[in-house]
Amino acid sequence: MRRKNKRQTFENVTVVDAGAKGKSVGKAPDGRVIFLSNAVPGDIVDVMTTKKRSAYFEGVATHFHVLSDKRTQPECQHFGVCGGCKWQNMAYEHQLHFKQNEVVNNLKRIGHLELPEINPILGSKKQYFYRNKMEFSFSNSRWLTESEINSEKDIDDRKALGFHIPGMWDKILDIKKCHLQQDPSNAIRLETKRFASENGLSFFDPRKQEGLLRTMMIRTASTGEIMLLIQFFEDKKEQRELLLNHLAQTFPEITSLLYVINSKQNDTIYDQEVICFLGRDHIFEQMEGLQFKINAKSFYQTNSEQAFELYKVTRDFAGLTGDELVYDLYTGTGTIAQFVSKKAKKVIGVESVPEAIEDAKANAQHNNISNVEFFVGDMKSVFNEQFIAQHGQPDVIITDPPRDGMHKNVVEQLLQVAPPKIVYVSCNSATQARDLALMKEFYEVTKVQPVDMFPQTHHVENVVLLEKRATL
Repeated sequence: MRRKNKRQTFENVTVVDAGAKGKSVGKAPDGRVIFLSNAVPGDIVDVMTTKKRSAYFEGVATHFHVLSDKRTQPECQHFGVCGGCKWQNMAYEHQLHFKQNEVVNNLKRIGHLELPEINPILGSKKQYFYRNKMEFSFSNSRWLTESEINSEKDIDDRKALGFHIPGMWDKILDIKKCHLQQDPSNAIRLETKRFASENGLSFFDPRKQEGLLRTMMIRTASTGEIMLLIQFFEDKKEQRELLLNHLAQTFPEITSLLYVINSKQNDTIYDQEVICFLGRDHIFEQMEGLQFKINAKSFYQTNSEQAFELYKVTRDFAGLTGDELVYDLYTGTGTIAQFVSKKAKKVIGVESVPEAIEDAKANAQHNNISNVEFFVGDMKSVFNEQFIAQHGQPDVIITDPPRDGMHKNVVEQLLQVAPPKIVYVSCNSATQARDLALMKEFYEVTKVQPVDMFPQTHHVENVVLLEKRATL
């Protein structure tokens, strides 16, 4: 029989750091680390543990003796419950400090790398309302706040349109105002909920797997275009068109109004037919004169303005003169490939998702870019000697893998290809450090540039330039 964790209380714990996954860090009397979910570095707190492991505790701060000077007042009324912006109570300059520290620590401790002087992190001009894509869920039984539960009042309206409570697949917090996406995002969400409620449209019940309204996705673009997609669980034409026609009339600025009918158990749309109700089935994003067609299933960096900064760093690190053959691994919809193409002789993009490559080809054609080619394939299989023989020896390789980093076979192939330069873009400096450790015998880290794409969260991007060691 499994023993339950015995909760312990520690008094006057000084919070000394901010760690992975947005947790803050203190030390227990026995020297073990305590990961806290509700404190800021500089706080002095009493802690009640929730988990005990051989090397660490997890816990919550139950009493605050001293509040850190790094604190600031959260903007959002849902802070602490929503879980989406865990660092909103920390002033932005301190968020940047701890993000930079995380990158440096991961590269040193995991990668055991010799590092050059690391450039200061590039902060985001917008600390709020910076996301171009948001997804919300409908529920017929919303999450009740602690004050609502303690009031002991009968609550008749349990409908919600908002976010999942962290770690709870069936609990949705109703959102009054989200500070992550610019208007009219909040207005569209609130009006959708109001109209649906007043007209008797049923909200989804994830346990019973019933109800009409399931999810909502809003995309906004720097061009001013807006995409709205409603996902319906049930196929009820009259009710569906009632809602969609109302939204089209109320928000004429919507340029792409789409819907999905999805009656399967999960709400992912990637295997579903997206139906265009009004307008185009896509919107356009713009960056440095290039236009990128974004459909409902497209991947695009969710902070458009900061993505521009990230891509400029990537291109600068590549040091292109116009004569280079560039490989762009994990190219996605080809945004980096096209962004660097005007300073390269040719760019080869490789990606495992066929739909993303279709988008990449369409965007390149739309932008009249003729020196890029895109290929579909699992990176560890397609990126091989035959591929290199067919397409040429690259002068620069840009790699932007998912959070898990590169497969070891891909790292091995990179070392075999041995281009003079590798630019490694990462959304997870821990897996990036692991991969760089496998290459450090052959490549030297010559530049490092952290970039903050997601203010109010612990997430940070990092760009590293690797140059082949001169002795090889």
